[in-house]
Amino acid sequence: MNILIIGSGGREHAIARTIRKSKQATRLIVAPGNPGIAQIGECVNININAFNDVLEVCRNYDIEFIIIGPELPIAMGLSDELRLWGYNVFAPTMYAAQLETSKIFAKQFMERYNIPTAKYLAFDKTELNEAIKYVNEINGPIVIKADGLAAGKGVLVTKDKNYAINTIKELFNGKFGKAGYQIIIEEFLDGEELSVLAICDGKQFVCLPPAQDFKRIGDNDIGKNTGGMGAYCPVSIATPELLDKVKNKIIIPTIEGMQNDGHYYIGCLYVGLMIKNGEPKVVEYNCRFGDPETQVILSVFEGDLLELLYTAAHGEINKEVYDEDTTLKRSACCVILASEGYPDEFKKGYNIHGSIDINENIIVYHSGTKKKNFELLTDGGRVLGITAVNDNIENAVNKVYKNIKKISFKNVYYRKDIGKKEIERLLKSSTIIKA
Repeated sequence: MNILIIGSGGREHAIARTIRKSKQATRLIVAPGNPGIAQIGECVNININAFNDVLEVCRNYDIEFIIIGPELPIAMGLSDELRLWGYNVFAPTMYAAQLETSKIFAKQFMERYNIPTAKYLAFDKTELNEAIKYVNEINGPIVIKADGLAAGKGVLVTKDKNYAINTIKELFNGKFGKAGYQIIIEEFLDGEELSVLAICDGKQFVCLPPAQDFKRIGDNDIGKNTGGMGAYCPVSIATPELLDKVKNKIIIPTIEGMQNDGHYYIGCLYVGLMIKNGEPKVVEYNCRFGDPETQVILSVFEGDLLELLYTAAHGEINKEVYDEDTTLKRSACCVILASEGYPDEFKKGYNIHGSIDINENIIVYHSGTKKKNFELLTDGGRVLGITAVNDNIENAVNKVYKNIKKISFKNVYYRKDIGKKEIERLLKSSTIIKA
């Protein structure tokens, strides 16, 4: 089978690496790809938001199956366009993608189908005074979200009302373009974050191992939101009882709600959750694989990912090709090496030095790199995702931080606490049981 993966980041690197293992993968094309992906597939440098360019690649390489990684081409309707041309695509339609591309759409959808989430009010840029008034009435942390896509940076959580008001003004004045012309101000949810990814065929689904993502730029979850500074899986709070609640209260109503709206959700449904007292609430939806959750999830994945996604895209998911029991016996931790200054301004083009003895238990996913004159350079805010796999999370965390020291570039920055809270939780639980 000739496969095309759309995208260029760590998520697409992880998908490509796992797809490559399938016996059905005859030829793997990635557009535009990156230097890491180029080691396992053929990279084609095109503008993935130009539909004619994508169609040309599909024709030139006799593509039989397409996986779309990033949110923007999905939001623009690339999957719809490709299906019109008769291609088999793993990605939701532009309508279904509104679960991610519009916070207001998602909130209204959850209200209609009784899916648990935070309370909220929506405002547009003509309602600045009303939004300010509401902020001044709130007690406790203030959560502000741009309605549209903002590369993971359109969310603010603060107790500082002046800061919140200034942020609203910036959004209404075009900080994120049209994405911030409408906002929601919602109830602050505390608890433990959890990411659950479901592979959906429109009616049925398979849940991948639950993961925990670290959005804030600084240790101990301080500072601005980013696209994600690291992740680990599986997560001990994701008990079978909790996952049953997630499936029955959130994933099934979401899939059935889409059907009721006249659409089938085919693709990866990412549900970002907040867990408190054993109850899940939706913080956000994504209409694609998460980044960096995908890096850890697919690093422990056992099964035929290509067959799983291909059959889901056909509307008849083959659940038998995913070995959930074996997958959940391993742990993975990913730490993002970023450019200092990210998620704001940062410099790029620095040489990346060092190397890691890459094997099945240590993987270097490329997120923002490029090759120039045979040298590997930084080319983004998030540069590399160093990932370790082991039989338990403590060993995986220790291994990833040990190996990080072998790679360097100017102005490198990374969090020092990815997965540490999970280790403490497990140690505490073990102590309680022994006592």
